[in-house]
Amino acid sequence: MGGLLTLGQMLGVQARLQGERIGAFDLERRMSFAQWEERANRLANGLLGFGLAKGDRVAVLAYNRIEWAEIYAAAAKAGLVAVPINFRLTAPEIRFILEDCGAAALIAEDRLLGPVEEIGRDLHIPADRLVHLGAGRVPAGWRGYEDLIQAAAAAAPGIAVAPEDPWCLMYTSGTTGNPKGAIRGHRGMSMLAMMTRVEFGLRRHDEALLVMPMCHANSLNFFSAFLFGGSAVGIFSRPSFDAGLCLRTLAGTGTTFTSLVPTHYEMMLDCRARAGGDFGRVEKLLVSSAPARAETKRAVMEMFPNSGLFELYGSTEAGWVTMLHPDEQFEQLGSVGREVVGSAPIRLLDDAGQEVPDGAPGELFSCSPYAFDGYWKLPEKTAEAYRGDYLTVGDIAVRGPGGFIRLLDRKKNMIITGGENVYPAEVEAVLAAHPAVRDAVVIGLPDAKWGERVHAVIVPREGAALAEAELLDWSRGRLAGYKRPRSCSFLRDEEIPRNATGKVLHRVLKAQLAATLGG
Repeated sequence: MGGLLTLGQMLGVQARLQGERIGAFDLERRMSFAQWEERANRLANGLLGFGLAKGDRVAVLAYNRIEWAEIYAAAAKAGLVAVPINFRLTAPEIRFILEDCGAAALIAEDRLLGPVEEIGRDLHIPADRLVHLGAGRVPAGWRGYEDLIQAAAAAAPGIAVAPEDPWCLMYTSGTTGNPKGAIRGHRGMSMLAMMTRVEFGLRRHDEALLVMPMCHANSLNFFSAFLFGGSAVGIFSRPSFDAGLCLRTLAGTGTTFTSLVPTHYEMMLDCRARAGGDFGRVEKLLVSSAPARAETKRAVMEMFPNSGLFELYGSTEAGWVTMLHPDEQFEQLGSVGREVVGSAPIRLLDDAGQEVPDGAPGELFSCSPYAFDGYWKLPEKTAEAYRGDYLTVGDIAVRGPGGFIRLLDRKKNMIITGGENVYPAEVEAVLAAHPAVRDAVVIGLPDAKWGERVHAVIVPREGAALAEAELLDWSRGRLAGYKRPRSCSFLRDEEIPRNATGKVLHRVLKAQLAATLGG
C-alpha cells in the first residue's frame, strides 16, 4: 500500500471502526458505513464480473444521488477508473468522452438514457456492460444496477490497488475546445483529502451537503475529504438547484458544511424570507468557481450567523490552489487568498517564463503533492501545462501585499482591443457592482477598428430597468477607457451557457452572439 491508504481502503477502515454511523445519504436514502462498504464491495465485484481488468474505465452518467458514493468507492476497491460525465452534455459530446477514454462499461441513469440512445450503434461498449440506474424499466440487454449488486459477493475484491494507480478520469469543461481527461490518482486524492481536512478544520462529527454535481471535481474532492476522516457525506439529490429545498435541507439536517457558487447563494438569499428555518448548525460555507460580491458575502454571513465563509480557487488538474479564510473576507476583498496548506509558493510568470513583480499580471503556476497525473493520451498537453514541477491551467493573476492572489481571467479568455489586453473577469466584477445588475459576462467581439471590442452581456436583477446607454455611461470613471464595454446586450440567466458548476462558457456565448452582434 506504500504507506498511504486509498479511498476504497479507507472506507473499509471506517466500516470497521464506526460501522453503524451514517456514512452517506441523499434526500431519499441513508446508509451506514457498514452498509456502504458492503454495497461498494458488491458493485466492485459485479463490475469485475463483466470481465473488466484493473485500469479499465467505467463511465458514469447520472444526476446527483447516493449511488455516486457507491460507484466511486467501488471503482477504488476494484482498481477501476471512474469516468464521471457531465449530465448537461449533448450526445455528440458524451460520445467523444466515451470514445476518448475507451470506456469498457457505462452506468447510466434512466432519466439520462436519451443521449445514450441517440449515440446508438456508435456506442462501442458491449451491451452486457451497460448498467441501468434508477427505478424505471431496464432496457433490453442492459443490467439493472440493483440486480448487479445483489448478485455479487459482499467481500472486498482481491485486487491489489496501489496509491500510484489512477482512480478517476475527469474531463475538463471544454471552454476552449474538446475536453481533456485529467487523470486523478489515489495518492494525490488521498493527500488532497488530508489537506482539505486541515485547511477547513474538519472533525469527525462534521457533515457535508454536496450540492455541486458529483461529476465535478469540487464535489469529488469534498466527498474524498469527508470519507477520509469518517465524516458523513450528504448528496443533494436533485437534477437542478432548488434554493428553497437547499435551505430547508440545511436547516433540517445536521449539515455543518456546504460548497456553492455565488449564483446559488444569490438564489438562496432571494427566497430566505419564504424558506425560514434555523441555520445554527452550519459552521463552514465555501464559495468557489466565481467571485462573490461584498454585499452577497455580508448577506450570507447574516443568514448563517454561526458559519465561517471560505473562498477557494482551484482546478480539476491542480486541486486546491489558494484559500481565503473567514477572517480575511473583507480585508482582502477581491482576492482568492494565499497558497493552501502543503503547496509551494505560487509563481506568476510572463510569456518568457520569468517571474513578474508584485502587482503585475502573470500566468499562475502552482506546485503541490496532489496535482493531477497528466492528461489522458495527451502527453504534449501535459508537457505544456508544466514548467518543472509547477502546473498551470492558463489563469492570469496578480500578487498583492501580503502575498494575496487576485485572479484576472483565463489567458484564453483575454480580449485584445487596440493592442491592449483586457481580462473579462476584471470588467465583470466592476459591472456586477451596479445595483440593477444580477450578473455580468464580458466577451470580445470582432471590431473593424480595434480588432476586438469589449462587449457586456447583462442579467438584470428582477424588476430592475436598465438601458445600454446607462450602463456604458456608468462604467466611465470606474474602468480605463480601453477596458470599458463598447456595447451591451441583455439576457435572462437561463440564456447564459454554463458548465456543470455554473461557470460561464465564454467561448460558447461569444459564438452565439458573434453572428448577430459582430463588427
